[in-house]
Amino acid sequence: MNGRASRIRNFCAKWRFAVAAAIALPALAMTGPPIQADESDNRPAVEAEAPLPGLKRLSPDADVWLDPEKKQLVLRGDVVLRRGPLELFACLKRTKEHEAIVSVATKAFVVHAGLLACGAQPGNPARFQPEFTPARGTEIEVLVEWVDAAGKTQKMDARQWIKSAKSGKAMDYPWVFGGSGFWTDPADGKRYYQAEDGDFICISNFPSAMLDVPVESSAANSALLFEAFTANIPPEKTRVTIYLIPKLEAKAKEAAPEKKPTGEAS
Repeated sequence: MNGRASRIRNFCAKWRFAVAAAIALPALAMTGPPIQADESDNRPAVEAEAPLPGLKRLSPDADVWLDPEKKQLVLRGDVVLRRGPLELFACLKRTKEHEAIVSVATKAFVVHAGLLACGAQPGNPARFQPEFTPARGTEIEVLVEWVDAAGKTQKMDARQWIKSAKSGKAMDYPWVFGGSGFWTDPADGKRYYQAEDGDFICISNFPSAMLDVPVESSAANSALLFEAFTANIPPEKTRVTIYLIPKLEAKAKEAAPEKKPTGEAS
């Protein structure tokens, strides 16, 4: 009986997960051209198969999958930069490849919807007026995986691909789900998700960032300028798998009321 109850619970959890994604995607859907194949290689615009068994593709024209068991997102991208200053860890394909390490064939709203389905909650992107307010939201762990020249699978915290231009040490700030924002085109009244310009997984503060670091990181703060950690990054055009893992347990602990000792008055 316990086994049957467990199977029912698992089925219900997967059903709720699928419903959340189905609701979130249409609510965030934006207009825009389909993702095009990169003319510099022979790969299609998006991959036909999931990187791992059991994943659910979020959109037919995006390399983004839901992992309903682990409550995480799995993305596929390519290394596009290994040296120089950075403003992003990852950008959307054909947007900001000159200042991001990885490019991903997706729309930002697809990933936003997937994070919502995983239970992550957006807070706010960085704000600069009337004073600086850092990005906030559910913390998102970002891992990157690839196959090296020897055919061995490597997996690393994505922050190890980024280093402080001042100290030379790997970035130790987390990413948070700021959630970007919307603007309305006065010409046609349509609403657009601002991160579609490319501000996807950022390390410099942008008011349009989907994921950002929760500290002031901009040209105004020279102590927090970042660059590619070249020694840790595989060659350009290396195919990588990115895991976005919401820190839901940590968020639940923060939200839980503090328990008072037995017998203490309210």
